[in-house]
Amino acid sequence: MLERFRAFWNKVFSPVADGLIKIGVTPNMVTWVGTIGVSFGALYFFPQGNFFWGTLFITAFVFSDIIDGTMARKLGRSSKYGAFLDSTLDRMGDAAVFGGIALWYAWDGDSEVYLCLALACLVLGSLTSYARARAESLGMEAKGGIAERSDRLVAILVMTGLSGLFDLPILQHIALWVLAAASLVTVGQRMAMVKRQADAA
Repeated sequence: MLERFRAFWNKVFSPVADGLIKIGVTPNMVTWVGTIGVSFGALYFFPQGNFFWGTLFITAFVFSDIIDGTMARKLGRSSKYGAFLDSTLDRMGDAAVFGGIALWYAWDGDSEVYLCLALACLVLGSLTSYARARAESLGMEAKGGIAERSDRLVAILVMTGLSGLFDLPILQHIALWVLAAASLVTVGQRMAMVKRQADAA
C-alpha cells in the first residue's frame, strides 16, 4: 500500500544521496548505518518503555532504506549483493523493532498476551518476506497483500510513538492485534498467488 509513495520519498532524499556520494559514502555503508541505528534504537529504548523517543530515534534511520537505493541508482551500482544485503538487513531491523517491544512486555510491561503478539508480528513479518523471496527464487511472484513491509513498519512505529507521547498503551495494543492478523492474511495471500501461478504452469 505505502510502496506507491516511494517515488515521492526518492525525490525528497535525492539531494541527500547526492551529498553522500560526493563525500565518498557508498550505498552499502548507508544500509549498514541505517540498520545499526534502527536496531540500537529499538533494542535500547523500547525495552525500557521509552516508546516516543525510541520511535523518533528509529525514524531518523529508517529512511536509509530509501537513500541507499537512490544512491545505487545514481551510481549505476545496483547489484545482486546490494539487493541481498538490503533485504537481509531489513529483516534484522524489523526483528529488532518487534523484538524490542516484546522485551518490554516480557519485563516491565508484564503482559504475556502482548509479548506473544509482538513475537507473532515478528515471525509472521519474516514469513511474509520469505514467501516472496522463495517464490521469486522459483521464478514466480508473490508481491503484495494487505500488509507489506512498509505498511507494517509505519503502522507499528506511528502507533508506538503515539502511545508513548500520549501515554496511551492501547494504541500500541491495537496495532499489534491488527498487524498480527494482517500479516497472517498476507502470508495466506502470497501462498495463494504462488498456488495460482504453479497451477497455471
